[in-house]
Amino acid sequence: MRFLVIQQKMIGDVLASTVICEGLKHFFPKATVHFVANENTLAVLQGNPFIDEIVVFKNEYRNSKRLFYRFLKTFNATEYTAVLDAYGKLESNLITMFSKSKKKIGRYKWYTSLIYTNHVRQNQNIKNELPLSISNRLMLMKPLIDDDSFVTYPKIYLSEQELEKASETVSKSSVSKGRKLIMVSILGSSPPKSYPTDYMASVLDLICENRQINLLFNYQPEQKEDALAIFKMCSPMTQKCIVLDCYATSLRGFLGILAQCDLLIGNEGGAVNMAKALDIPSFCIFSPFIKKEGWHGKIHRTHVGVHLRDYHPELLATMTRKELKKKSPELYRVFKPQLFKRALLDFLRDSKV
Repeated sequence: MRFLVIQQKMIGDVLASTVICEGLKHFFPKATVHFVANENTLAVLQGNPFIDEIVVFKNEYRNSKRLFYRFLKTFNATEYTAVLDAYGKLESNLITMFSKSKKKIGRYKWYTSLIYTNHVRQNQNIKNELPLSISNRLMLMKPLIDDDSFVTYPKIYLSEQELEKASETVSKSSVSKGRKLIMVSILGSSPPKSYPTDYMASVLDLICENRQINLLFNYQPEQKEDALAIFKMCSPMTQKCIVLDCYATSLRGFLGILAQCDLLIGNEGGAVNMAKALDIPSFCIFSPFIKKEGWHGKIHRTHVGVHLRDYHPELLATMTRKELKKKSPELYRVFKPQLFKRALLDFLRDSKV
C-alpha cells in the first residue's frame, strides 16, 4: 500500500498533518507514506519515522506555471492507494487531481465533488482532547479506517549529534549557569498575531520579577529591530536575564536550542507548535482572531493558552473572523497582561520554574 499526504502552508499546519502519517502507519504498518510539503518547512519533517519520502513543493513552482505543470505530471508516475489532501487549496487540489489513485480524500467544499472521491466534513467544536487542527486531520483517514480511537499529536525528531551541538551553543553563550532557560516567542508571524510590544515587555518583566531565569528571544531575521525594541522596553533587571548571543542559523539549529529550554512563552504560532512537538511546556498568547480550540486541546497537559475570549467573551461574541482580524490592534489593547497574570504565575509554578 502507498499513500500520499498533501500539506503545504506553514510549519504549524505541516506538523499537525504528520499525525495522518503516524495514523496510516499505525493501521497499515507495511504501507509507504509520501508527504508533500513546502521547502521552507522540511526541517520539522526530517527524521520522522512515519514518512518514507518527502515530496518538496519548491517556491519556484508558484512563480512558473511551466515548472508547476511539470511537477504535477510527476504524480502520474506513482500509483497510490489513496491521496489525503490536508491543505485543501488550489495547489493541493491540482496535485490531487493529477495523482494516480482511485481514492482521493479531502475536506468538503461546495466544489470538491469534482476533485475528491471521498469528502470529510470538519468539526467546529472539540469532541475529544485533541485540538481541532489535529482531530480534523485524523478524520481524513475515516474513509480508509472505520476506527476513531487512534489519538496522537505531532512530534519532532532530533539526532543525538544535533542535540549535542545545540548544547554546546548554549554553553558557549552568556546563559547564566544554574538558571532555567525560557524561549520567548517574542513576535507573531504577522502584526495581527503579535501581542503589543509594550505588553510583551511587561510580561517579561513579570516573569523576571518572580523568577531567576534566562530568556532567549525567537524571531524571524526581518523582525530583529522589533525584537530589540521590546528588549529596550524591558526593565534593567529583565534585560540582564535576556540572552542575545545564543541563536541558530538554521531551523534545525533552532529546534536543537529549543530542545535545551525548560519552557516556551509568547505569541501563539510556529514556535509554540514546535515546542509542543518537542514536549517542551508552553504558555502562549492567542491573537483575538485565532480560534483557540483550533490549536489548543486538553491533550496538551503541560501547555497553557490564553485568549481574550477567556476573559471578555462579550467583546468577541458577534464579530466574524474577518472583523476580529481587522480589529486585532484595539482588541489586543484590552487584553492586558494583568488579565492572565495569575495563569502565567501558576504555569511557572506548575512547571517548577
